[in-house]
Amino acid sequence: MVGVTDEETEPDAAEVGVGPWPGPWPDDPRLDPELLELGDRRNVVDAYRYWRREAIVADLDERRHDFHVAIENWRHDFNIGTVVRNANAFAAKAVHIIGKRRWNRRGAMVTDRYQHVEHHSTVEEFVAWAAAEGLAVVGVDNLPGSVPIETASLPRRAVLVFGQEGPGLSEPVRDVCSMICSITQFGSTRSINAGVASGIAMHAWIREHVFEQRTPE
Repeated sequence: MVGVTDEETEPDAAEVGVGPWPGPWPDDPRLDPELLELGDRRNVVDAYRYWRREAIVADLDERRHDFHVAIENWRHDFNIGTVVRNANAFAAKAVHIIGKRRWNRRGAMVTDRYQHVEHHSTVEEFVAWAAAEGLAVVGVDNLPGSVPIETASLPRRAVLVFGQEGPGLSEPVRDVCSMICSITQFGSTRSINAGVASGIAMHAWIREHVFEQRTPE
């Protein structure tokens, strides 16, 4: 039985979700008896109400997309929770953290329970993994010579890599990227944070490979 804690809910959780199951319990092994009894206030879509966590992960595994996401974590982890949450929203295959293993999960809003998160202690380890999986390493950073993501064609089997907040992609990661994409901006700030950038980049992949939409060059 999976206990339901406050950590599994969003603020004002009493206003979302569903209460105890009305009537006789359904005969479905995917459903959690405790959630059926107490109600389900978790941060999940309605289709997964009352489902066991393991059943949700298994169902997502059947339809995750072909792209992965990676983020460097050498100094601090301000954006990693948001990256994980975005990866869950867009059904990324997995999130890969390069550098320090520890990160603040609060920003993920418990989506890390349903999203595969892997760790690579060095850039070399990450690169070896990507090569073994046959994935193109695509950097996302506003660097000289980068290609605007709005017009770029992203590889279907790819890992989208984001740098540390502030310095951006490290030089060792830049050196192994098959392409580096930038996100066009129109205001006064020189950059947007990695959490926001990750959502834009993942959606660009979705538009091209799920909806077959891409702006002509």
